[in-house]
Amino acid sequence: MFLCGTLRFPSVFVLKIEMLHVFPGFCHGESRFLCQGCSGALSFSPFMDKRNLSSLAIAAIAMGMLAGCATEPPPPPPKPVPAKPAPPYTWNDTGAKGPPKIVVDVSRQRAYFYRGDVRVGETRCSTGKKGFDTQVGNYAVTQKDKNHLSNLYGNFVNEAGEIVKRDVDMSKMTVPDGCSFQGAKMPFYMRFTGGYGLHAGYVPSHPASHGCVRLPRVMAEHFFENAQVGTPVVVKE
Repeated sequence: MFLCGTLRFPSVFVLKIEMLHVFPGFCHGESRFLCQGCSGALSFSPFMDKRNLSSLAIAAIAMGMLAGCATEPPPPPPKPVPAKPAPPYTWNDTGAKGPPKIVVDVSRQRAYFYRGDVRVGETRCSTGKKGFDTQVGNYAVTQKDKNHLSNLYGNFVNEAGEIVKRDVDMSKMTVPDGCSFQGAKMPFYMRFTGGYGLHAGYVPSHPASHGCVRLPRVMAEHFFENAQVGTPVVVKE
């Protein structure tokens, strides 16, 4: 008599039992347990009764299931969390004491306000574009003018107040007949060297000024109200 059976399991373990010359109560010949996906075969002696044969089959099944579980790949590692971008500006001077100081970082396009060693304000800024670079150095506030107008950059307007030409540079141009020069508005202006200062203005994500340090209006007002003439201004790369 010849019997052949195949059992399949979720771990893709396949047990094949081949029994040769099976008689009631005994097994004559050779019985083998083969595992697809595994190497080798498990053999046992003839003349083994049904109870021993069942125990051995159950053990072989358990071994195959454990081997299948061991081959499952580990879960993927968690994805790194990207760093949060710096906010456009912050201000918190609660409880801060000490002399004021302003620091401008040209490479990062950021400006900082300190009280003593405590940073109370941080903001994005826009320094001088190529050819009009904001000069690195140690300076101090020499003038404050809340409603400052540029005497170098601005627009030409006619007698009706209409703009004839925008963004003029008075160092390179002359006023046309029938027109006048209208200086660019520079609110909350604080001069720190020559014609350069900090003031409210358009702040893109890159250097765009003629050498001044432009700040968002809300932060220009904070800097203006908390600095005095003589406040140190550090411009660094």
